[in-house]
Amino acid sequence: MHAPSPHSHFSPETSRPRYRWALHRYACFCAGSVLFLICLGGLVTSHEAGMSVPDWPTTYGYNMFYFPWQDWVGGIFFEHSHRLVAAGVSTMAAILAVWLCFQERIWLRWMGIVVPVFFLLEAVLGGLRVRLSEDQLGILHGCLAQLLFVAVSLIALFTSRWWIEARPGAGLTPPLWTGRTLAVCALIFAQLLIGATMRHEHAGLSINDFPLAYGQVWPKTDPGSVATYNLDRLSHNEQVTTALYINMQMIHRLGAVLVTVAILAVAVAMWLTTGTATILRRWSAVWVGLVFVQFVLGACTIWTNKAADVATTHVAVGALILVLGAMLTAISWRLQSQGELATR
Repeated sequence: MHAPSPHSHFSPETSRPRYRWALHRYACFCAGSVLFLICLGGLVTSHEAGMSVPDWPTTYGYNMFYFPWQDWVGGIFFEHSHRLVAAGVSTMAAILAVWLCFQERIWLRWMGIVVPVFFLLEAVLGGLRVRLSEDQLGILHGCLAQLLFVAVSLIALFTSRWWIEARPGAGLTPPLWTGRTLAVCALIFAQLLIGATMRHEHAGLSINDFPLAYGQVWPKTDPGSVATYNLDRLSHNEQVTTALYINMQMIHRLGAVLVTVAILAVAVAMWLTTGTATILRRWSAVWVGLVFVQFVLGACTIWTNKAADVATTHVAVGALILVLGAMLTAISWRLQSQGELATR
């Protein structure tokens, strides 16, 4: 190995890490496992099974790994399955952290170490949500799961051949694209936060029609109007609602429109800019497709009276939209960095 040039800002190991195909594929598998875990968590909430197992970390007094399979019935099946899969995914994240310790980039080693720590925090939040029966902890539990999915997916990107072997000239990125996609990601996360609050506060169907809301563009929420809505809801065996929950769902609908418009805007800017990198154009088109699918799923959640499979798919696609935005932000930053190196 030649000694590094005295004028070089990076050592050969830092500037050119080695691509490890097995590590990358394992990281991709871990990311897919986190998405599967999010789907299971969505099924737990959609089936109102969050308190089907009233103790933690045990399951009805059993070590959860020895809980009799014949007792996996009703909501217990969804809640107990979620716990077991969470234990498996956490173990996989710990293995990933150890594996990352053998690659060259120090910042990625630390990222790998932080992820299992947050998985432990996620498990504690889930357990406290059961023991304390606090819906607010369920909201934090769901939002942290989204961030973990982003983190593991970014690790998969950082260990990919494209990221490691990208060279100047791979394509341009429109000005301010990185900052704009990051801002859109923040908007998406806020939208997911509102959605998680609605789900855990059991306010997902506070408005039971779409695209109107109780026959209006923006429903009235004075006490008399809310009382009228509740009389109609009770006649259809629906839970009563409040002005707060109605406004929360309207904000969620407005947020869906804002997210859709924002993603369309940045994607159009991407396609209209000459010389934009192909990878950015392709994934921005997928981003647009996903947000339209998500919009339809949101409507179907209302039209199907919050059917469990539809509502859970809505949660999963929302997670994918957030992850794709984070990955586009990282890819854009990478291309900008490579462009600056080429200029220097």
